[in-house]
Amino acid sequence: QVQLAESGGGLVQPGGSLRLSCAVSGLTLDHVAIGWFRQVPGKEREGVSCLSGSDGSTYYLPSEKGRFTISRDNVKNTVYLQMNSLKPEDTASYYCGARAYASGCLRNPYEYDYWGQGTQVTVSS
Repeated sequence: QVQLAESGGGLVQPGGSLRLSCAVSGLTLDHVAIGWFRQVPGKEREGVSCLSGSDGSTYYLPSEKGRFTISRDNVKNTVYLQMNSLKPEDTASYYCGARAYASGCLRNPYEYDYWGQGTQVTVSS
């Protein structure tokens, strides 16, 4: 059974940092595309970053490039999203998605088969 579990969200002041974790069970990261998405009420889920297990390629939303870094720990089977210089507009529920045996990095949420429960990130002073 495939399960994803996000953690690491919270309340942070503008300019602060958070590291989100996506612990994956039931799949090994070498064969999985992992994406980080965020969603605010009334809006569609937005792709923030993704990591390809097959070729290591990554993608970042242009507004996040340079502030966010996606990485993985194969021993812990966990993917991280390091978020620096956070802004109030980064406030959202953050979700990780997984697609098994995917080629490359997937940016569309409809391409993912598995999702975690989400973790809330609030950037406010």
